[in-house]
Amino acid sequence: MTLLQFTVAILLLLCTPGPTNTLMALGGYLRGWARALPLTAGELGGYLTVIIPVSTVAAPFFTAYPAALLFAKAAAGIWVLFLSYRLWNSERTIGDAGEISLGQVFVTTLLNPKAVIIALVIMPHGGLLELLPWLGLFAALVLLAANGWILFGSVIGRTERFEIKPVLVRRVAAACLVVFAMILTSSSIQSLA
Repeated sequence: MTLLQFTVAILLLLCTPGPTNTLMALGGYLRGWARALPLTAGELGGYLTVIIPVSTVAAPFFTAYPAALLFAKAAAGIWVLFLSYRLWNSERTIGDAGEISLGQVFVTTLLNPKAVIIALVIMPHGGLLELLPWLGLFAALVLLAANGWILFGSVIGRTERFEIKPVLVRRVAAACLVVFAMILTSSSIQSLA
C-alpha cells in the first residue's frame, strides 16, 4: 500500500460517522473546541491499544479464529448500546462538561470495529520498529479527524441562527449510536448464518 493509499483509506474510515466520532462531536458541542481537545487522547489511545498488538502479533490469530472477531463485534455492540442508553436518559445541562469523559472515548474507540479493520486490512503487519513510521502518520491523521469532529460539534453548539436544545443533541447522538450497534449486531448475525 502506498503512502497516499494509506492516508486516504485511514481518513475515509476516521471521517465516517460512528460511536467514537459521535462522542467527539458531542464533546465539542458540550465543552467547546478547546475544552474537548483532551478527548483526542482517549481516541488515539484506544486505537493504538488495538492496532499495535493486532498488527504486530494477533493478525494470524484472527485469521485462524474468526469467531474471536465476532466476539469483539458483540462486545462493541453492547458497549455502544449502553452509551446510547446513558445519553438518551441524561438530564444534564449544556454547562455540565463532564458528560463525555476521556474514559468513555477510550473504551468506545477500543471496542470500535474500525480499529480492527485498520489493524487487519490497512496497517502493514510486522515488527514494531517497521510500523513506527506508519503509526506516526496514523496518529497525526487521528488527531486531524478528531479535531474535525470536535470542531463540528463546537460549531453546532455556537449556532445562533436557531437554538438547538442539548437534550435534542444528546438524543440524536443516542439514536446514531443505536443504529451503529444494530449494524454491528446484524453483521455478526449474518456472519454466523
